[in-house]
Amino acid sequence: MSKSYVNLLDLASGNFPTMEGKRRRFPRVNTAPGNLSDVDDDQARSVSSDQPSSIASDRMIIVANQLPVKANRREDNKGWIFSWNEDALLLHLKDGLPEDMEVLYVGSLKVSVDPREQDDVSQVLLDKFRCVPTFLPPDILSKFYDGFCKRHLWPLFHYMLPFSADQGGRFDRSLWEAYISANKLFFQKVVELINPDEDYVWIHDYHLMVLPTFLRRRFNRVRIGFFLHSPFPSSEIYSTLTVREEILKALLNSDVIGFHTFDYARHFLTCCSRMLGLAYQSKRGYLGLEFYGRTIRIKIMPVGVHMDWIESVMKVADEESKMAELKQKFQGKTMLLGVDDTDIFKGINLKLLAMEQMLKQHPRWQGKAVLVQILNPARGKGIDFEEILAEIQESCRRINEQFGRPGYEPIILIDRAVSINERICYYNIAECVVVTAVRDGMNLTPYEYVVCRQGITGSKSCSNFDGPKKSMLVVSEFIGCSPSLSGAIRINPWNVETTGEAMNVAISMLDSEKELRHEKHYRYVSTHDVAYWSRSFLQDMQRACADHFKRRCWGIGFGFGFRVVALDPNFRKLSLDAIISAYRGAQTRAILLDYDGTVMPQNSIDKSPSQKVISIMNTLCTDPKNTVFIVTGRGRESLSKWFSPCQRLGIAAEHGYFLRWSQNQEWEICRQGFEFGWMKIVEPVMQLYTESTDGSSIETKESALVWQYRDADPGFGSSQAKEMLDHLESVLANEPVAVKKGQFIVEVKPQEVSKGHVAEKIFSSMAENGKHADFVLCIGDDRSDEDMFEIFDNAMLRSILSPNPSVFACTVGQKPSKATYYLDDTTEVINMLECLSEAFDSLPPVEEGCESSP
Repeated sequence: MSKSYVNLLDLASGNFPTMEGKRRRFPRVNTAPGNLSDVDDDQARSVSSDQPSSIASDRMIIVANQLPVKANRREDNKGWIFSWNEDALLLHLKDGLPEDMEVLYVGSLKVSVDPREQDDVSQVLLDKFRCVPTFLPPDILSKFYDGFCKRHLWPLFHYMLPFSADQGGRFDRSLWEAYISANKLFFQKVVELINPDEDYVWIHDYHLMVLPTFLRRRFNRVRIGFFLHSPFPSSEIYSTLTVREEILKALLNSDVIGFHTFDYARHFLTCCSRMLGLAYQSKRGYLGLEFYGRTIRIKIMPVGVHMDWIESVMKVADEESKMAELKQKFQGKTMLLGVDDTDIFKGINLKLLAMEQMLKQHPRWQGKAVLVQILNPARGKGIDFEEILAEIQESCRRINEQFGRPGYEPIILIDRAVSINERICYYNIAECVVVTAVRDGMNLTPYEYVVCRQGITGSKSCSNFDGPKKSMLVVSEFIGCSPSLSGAIRINPWNVETTGEAMNVAISMLDSEKELRHEKHYRYVSTHDVAYWSRSFLQDMQRACADHFKRRCWGIGFGFGFRVVALDPNFRKLSLDAIISAYRGAQTRAILLDYDGTVMPQNSIDKSPSQKVISIMNTLCTDPKNTVFIVTGRGRESLSKWFSPCQRLGIAAEHGYFLRWSQNQEWEICRQGFEFGWMKIVEPVMQLYTESTDGSSIETKESALVWQYRDADPGFGSSQAKEMLDHLESVLANEPVAVKKGQFIVEVKPQEVSKGHVAEKIFSSMAENGKHADFVLCIGDDRSDEDMFEIFDNAMLRSILSPNPSVFACTVGQKPSKATYYLDDTTEVINMLECLSEAFDSLPPVEEGCESSP
């Protein structure tokens, strides 16, 4: 292990000291036993109750970088004044949660609090706001937020690569360490108040992406949701991040991972596929990612606005003089409005250039059209802030000089913080809102505008909001809300000419068309508000965590390689003690072994068996009580050559189409007289896909054709395999063959040829010879091996085995399977077989080197 990772593993392991100082009073005590200091001393100590407690009701703990609270010093500088930040999304999401669900917030404050005041501030926030503040030391805060978050993650997630030190910056490990330290501090606050059996933990945004690992390590069954409010980049961009796998694995310790759009979710899933080798599936309407026996739900749900709050602000704005002032100022003008944070990804200067283009191409708007651009203060020390602001101001000056006249400026720049009340007034007057972000997470400005243009429900006729219900939107196709606004004019903000034309179309459109588009938008925005979003996310968390307490869970791995293995109570690791004891007590044994992925590693280039495997097979076959078979999809020629030293070894080749009991016997064929004319249909189809899929190949067997794509691009290969499967099933509909997709293969073989059928045939033949097996060991790793595992549930099978056989159906790897047992890899399989080969009756129970599994 590299030296640079040592301190990171200490941080990620959970080995931090018990918190000292005055203990604050929390609404409910932590019901989990144990000290924080012994989190990583023994994995068995991880808190995971076998049954959920019924003492308290569910709570939601919302964890975010910042609390939805405003903090200001008192005028006398003695103490603080706190109030809710009504503009904060996290404050409003509780409206979608059940009324009886208690909501607590964990996060930091925007202000610096003196350490001497922190305990008092914490108590006030807890008592009055149900908030638990996390106080980050200044050195960690700077490196965590302004450093790793804003100079590494934020640019990268917005598709900006660090080509040079001044463009995102090179990776700085000290900033990554600060990011971990900050996440650990948030974790400590959650631990202070969590009841792991009852509470839900909902983590928000890229600031806290490794927090799920800290929580999962401490509480194996805790219910965790994570929502990313920023874009997630494509795998080509994300793969440049030095700690890419650590962050992915940390996120996978969540139960639900949410994204605004399918594109963002697809990028995340592709990264998991390419970097971690994980495959996802669509399961009854949701996307599921299998990870060590746990299914992580992928939630795609764009966030909404808080309808009631916006309407209440509209009522206040309606009574203020600002509305009348703005109406008088822009009387006779057509206003286009932009509301953006001042950062490099909002495309503000592109918007100004598009306005210039519109005025050039459509001179009739000169003197009439006005673009009001509100520049919200930057949220952090972003990249190139001063340069971007200077560029915007220069473009504004130049365009106003070119097209301005006395009493008219085509661009009005508002470079200050604008209150929500004033923003509502601008929404009410604007004929069109323009968003030209080159990359953005959600951007709720269009939603807010649509709600404001709808007016106040039941308002008096003289209200400023009482007017035609119409709105127009020109939005970038690169923002999260774009897919949901089907009536908006979508633009590529980099194309200034088309953006300018779109702005002209928007303000020139007939009112009737504007009203229809507005109605469509309002219908969506009003039904998909923030309450709908949070309610839907909670429901997904409840579904994802429904069986948490029905499964056996334990943690494995170090650092950010930590993960929880969740298995069915009846699915457990094969114990050497148990199988050796049953092996010694048996009189007739049947041992059926797959080859690739079972006794031969999948990634091995040389596929011939090692001398150790040959020796083990020979020793097992020497015992007269044993009937040993290699049951595989490989052809009989290579198998005969490889296992020629094993005289008494049985081989079932090509999934049992060919069967041989020992080397001195002839091959048996599953079905005599079988026609293979279908191969002439299949081979050209496979050849077509092979030519168009680099890294794929065709394996021709005597009874089957196999298309392999292990060396192809994972995403493209899988897509081609699905397409080929459909293609072959359609052209072979009337042929007596089966088309199956396996691990990096698509195989066409005769019907009724499977490992399950050949296993039954072996057991039946043994029974006919008076050898009813009372010990059965069946090991495999692929989907085709599941056919062997499921036959043991067949009642008919009871008559071809002894009345009470010891059956060990074992899969390789911890994954959903019809087998009852598992071993982790081929090394464990070979070690177990070696122990069996040495387990003669005269030997002690377990020799050195064949220790029992933990």
